[in-house]
Amino acid sequence: MTLRDNASPVCSLKFVALLVALSPALLFLGAGVQLQNNGYDGLLVAINPQISEVQNLIPNIKEMITEASFYLFNATKRRLFFRNIKILIPATWKANNYSKVKQESYEKANVIVTNWYGAHGGDPYTLQYRGCGKEGKYISFTPDFLLNDDLIAGYGSRGRVFVHEWAHLRWGVFDEYNNEKPVYINGQNQIKATRCSSEITGMFVCEKGPCPQENCIISKLFQEGCMFIYNSTQNATASIMFMQSLSSVVEFCNASTHNQEAPNLQNQMCSLRSTWDVISESADFHHSVAMNGTELPPPPMFSLLQAGEKVVCLVLDVSSKMAEAGRLLRLQQAVEFYLMQIVEIHTFVGIASFNSKGAIRAQLHQVNNDDDRKLLVSYLPATVSAEAETSVCSGLKKGFEVVEKLNGKAYGSVMILVTSGNDGHISNCLLPVLSSGSTIHTIALGSSAAPNLEELSHLTGGLKFFVPDKSNSNSMIDAFSRISSGTGDIFRQHIQLESTGENVKPHHQLKNTVTVDNSVGNDTAFLVTWQTSGPPEIVLFDPNGRKYNTNNFIINKALRTARLWIPGTAKPGLWTYTLNNTHHSLQALKVTVISCASRSDVPPATVEAFVQGGSTHFPHPMMIFANVRKGFSPILNATVTATIEPETEDPVTLKLFDDGAGADVIKNDGIYSRYFFSFAVNGRYSLKVHVNHSPSVSALAHYIPGSHAMYIPGYIANGNIQMNAPRKPMGRNEEEQKWGFSRISSGGSFSVLGVPAGPHPDVFPPSKIIDLEAVKVEEEVTLSWTAPGEDFDQGRANSYEIRISKNLQNIQKDFNSAILVNTSQLNPQQAGTKETFTFSPKLFINGREHQPDAETQESHRIYVAIRAMDKNSLKSAVSNIAQASLLIPHNSAPVFARDYVILKGVLTAMGLIGMICLIIVVTHCILNRKKRDRKQNGTKLL
Repeated sequence: MTLRDNASPVCSLKFVALLVALSPALLFLGAGVQLQNNGYDGLLVAINPQISEVQNLIPNIKEMITEASFYLFNATKRRLFFRNIKILIPATWKANNYSKVKQESYEKANVIVTNWYGAHGGDPYTLQYRGCGKEGKYISFTPDFLLNDDLIAGYGSRGRVFVHEWAHLRWGVFDEYNNEKPVYINGQNQIKATRCSSEITGMFVCEKGPCPQENCIISKLFQEGCMFIYNSTQNATASIMFMQSLSSVVEFCNASTHNQEAPNLQNQMCSLRSTWDVISESADFHHSVAMNGTELPPPPMFSLLQAGEKVVCLVLDVSSKMAEAGRLLRLQQAVEFYLMQIVEIHTFVGIASFNSKGAIRAQLHQVNNDDDRKLLVSYLPATVSAEAETSVCSGLKKGFEVVEKLNGKAYGSVMILVTSGNDGHISNCLLPVLSSGSTIHTIALGSSAAPNLEELSHLTGGLKFFVPDKSNSNSMIDAFSRISSGTGDIFRQHIQLESTGENVKPHHQLKNTVTVDNSVGNDTAFLVTWQTSGPPEIVLFDPNGRKYNTNNFIINKALRTARLWIPGTAKPGLWTYTLNNTHHSLQALKVTVISCASRSDVPPATVEAFVQGGSTHFPHPMMIFANVRKGFSPILNATVTATIEPETEDPVTLKLFDDGAGADVIKNDGIYSRYFFSFAVNGRYSLKVHVNHSPSVSALAHYIPGSHAMYIPGYIANGNIQMNAPRKPMGRNEEEQKWGFSRISSGGSFSVLGVPAGPHPDVFPPSKIIDLEAVKVEEEVTLSWTAPGEDFDQGRANSYEIRISKNLQNIQKDFNSAILVNTSQLNPQQAGTKETFTFSPKLFINGREHQPDAETQESHRIYVAIRAMDKNSLKSAVSNIAQASLLIPHNSAPVFARDYVILKGVLTAMGLIGMICLIIVVTHCILNRKKRDRKQNGTKLL
C-alpha cells in the first residue's frame, strides 16, 4: 500500500466531497452497518472467545439471519432486508481458511454471542441506553438459545426473534409487554391483558388450569399464580414487538392497531406512539423506498472472519511541540507502562515516530517475556527534534510499513497515534487509511493537536483520547490502560482499579486506599510516577499488613517511574499507599493500579465509560454513560463519578445515576447516565469514570430490565392449555463480596463548539420527565415522577405544570390546551428526588375542556402530562403521558372484555347447571318428606 504525503488539492477536495456526501453513519459508526439499495451491509456478529467451538452454532446463526431477512422484508412492506453479514470467529477456535479481519472486533459487533447469567439468562436481549428512536449498543444471544430447539416453543422461531431485537437495536423501539404489569383496566372499565394489539385473544389461567375471574382479579389486583395465556391461533397480525412467536404476527403495531392504553415501555418511552410510527420516521425509511414487484430479495451473503496475530505499532510525535509542558516525559511513562504491563503476551509490537517526516524506530518484536518488553522500551524516543512541523500521514506511512512486513498487509493491525502537532494535512491520507484494514486509536496531547485528528479514529473504528497539559492529570496512562486487544475476553484483559494524581507540596504526602476485590488479583501492578529526578518515598501495605517500600519497586530514574508487580494473586481487601514528596518543591505524584480476573469461571466487575456522539454544539448537552456490570449482570446502587477535563480550566466532577430519569433511560439496567453542560471553553474534553462499590449498599441484579424477547409460558390450542417448559435460571455461585470494589475507565474524549466567552444568560431548561406514572387511583389520583433540575438534571426546578385530558390526542398534540391542574402547593425538590402529587380529577374533567364524542364521554380514563420550569421561565419538554382509570363505583365490578366471553359463558353455564341440579335435589327431598308424612298420618288414623 502506498501513502502519498502530499496528495493533490483536487484529490483532497474530491475526498472531502465524498465525506460530505456520505453521512458518518454510512462510513463507520462503530456499529458499521450501512444501508444501500434497501439492503443492510456490514452487520457484524461476533462470538465471544469464551464460547467453545460447536458444530451447529455458525449454521444456526446463518439460518436465523436468513429467516429474519425475509421476515423483516415483509414486516417493513418490501423495504428492508439483510444483504451482507460478517461473522467474527474467535481466535481460540481452530483455523479453517477464514478471511482475515480488517477493522472488525468483538467490541464493535452489532450482535454478540455470549453466555450471560441471571434469572432469565437465556433471553435474547438488546442493550438500549438511549431514548425513543435512538440506536442501541448491541444484541446478545446465548449459545443455548441458538442451539436448543426446545426454546423455539417459548420464544418463537429464531429469525422472528432476531427481527424483534433488531427493531430495538436499529430503530430504538421498546417492548409492548410488561411482566410487572400484566393487566390493566382500560377506558371502558374492562380488565385487559397488557399487549399490542388488543385484538390478540386468550384467557386467564391459574397455576393448575383455567380459573374463575374472581380468583385472578380481586379488588382490581392481579393475584399471584395467575397468568394470561394466549390462543395459539389468532387473526391479529400485530405486533412483532409484543409476541413475534405467534404465526399470525407479521407486522409492527401501527396507528390503527396500536394499544395506547397498555402500560408498557413503548408507550412510556415513545409518548404512546406506535412502533411503526417510530420506525417509519427513522433514517432508514427516509433513505429508502419500497421495492416494486413481488419477488423476494436474495438471501444474505455471509463472510466468516478470524483474527490472526495481534499486531500493534506505536506512532509517536517527536516534534519540538512534545518538549512543552512535560509532554514527552508523560508519553514515555505511559508507553513504558503499556509495554511492560498491558500488552498481551505473543503480541507483535513495533514503533515509528514522526515530525515533518516519518521514521521507523523498531521493527516488529513479538512479546514473549519481560526481556522482549524491556527491549521495546529501549526504542522509545528519548529526545525531541528541533523541528515544530508535524506530518501525521508520514508517521502512519512508516507505521504501515512496519506492520506490513509480517503478512504483507496491515489487516487487523492496531495503530496507537500520539501527537501534539497542528497538522493541517491529515485529510491527505484519509482514503488510504480507510482502506488499510488497520484500526487507529488517536491520543491528542495538548491544545495544539490537529482539530481533525479524531477523523482517523472515526473512519477506522478506533478510540480517541485527549490529554490536557496538566502535570497532575493521569489521562495519558488512562488512555493506554483503556486500549485493549478488543477480543471481548474479560478474563484476560487488564482492569484499571485506581488512577489518581495530585500536586503535592514539599514534605507532604498523597495517601489513599485501593480495593482489590476477590474477582481480580492476577497480574496486579502498581505504578507511581513523578516529575523530579528522585522518586518519592513509597509505602504500601497489603490487607494483611505486609509492607512494601520504595526498594521493592522497579525504579526507572530516566522515565521517573516506579513499578511493583504482585506475583500470583494479590490479597483481596484494602491496599493502602502513601507517597511522601521528599523534594523541595511542589510536584505531581500519580498512582495507577491494574489487575486481571482471579478466576476463569467468575467474571470480574467492569466499567465502560463512553459519551453519546463525539461532539456537541453549545448549548446542547453531552450525555455521559458508564456501563457497570459483573459479567452481564448490572451492578446497582454503585457510586459512579465522572471527571471531565477541558483543555484549560479545572476538571469538573459529576455523579452519574441509574435511576431511569433525566439522561438515564431505564432504571437498574447498569447504565449510569448524566447530562454534562458545564462547558468552560471550546475544544476537547477528556472523560474518566470512577466506580466505587460498597457491599452494604450495592447489589448485583440477576435480571436485566429492558429489551428482552418475550418468553411465552404456554398457549391454548384446540381448547387445551399447553404449557412450555419453564426457563431455567443460569446462575453462578457467587462468593460473598466483603470489600466492595473500585474501577476506573477512560471514556475517551469529545469536543464542544460555540461556547460563548464570558458570562452568558441561562439557556439550560429542566430535563424532560420520562417516568411519570399514576401510582394510585381511587377518588383521587396520585402521580409519581423523578424530579428534574433547574438545569437539565442538576439543581432544583422552580415549578411544575400539570395538565389532564380525557382525550389522548388533545394532550398529545396540544399540551397547552389541556386542563391545568392547580399545583400551587407543589414545590419541586432536588433533582433525582422522587416526587408525588395527589389531586381529584373530578374537579377538572367536567370543566371547560373540549367535550369528546359520546363514546369517549363514557370513558373512565384520563391522561396526564407534566413539564417543569426553571426560575428564568425556561420549560422542559412535555413528559411521557401517564394514564389513569377513575374510581369504579362500588356497585360496579370490572367488566371483562371479549377475551373472557368464552370463559364467562362456560362459568355461567356451569353455574346454571349447578342451580338446576340443586333444585332437583331439593325438590326430590321435599317430595320424599311429604310421602313419609302421608304414611305416618295414615298409620295414626288406623
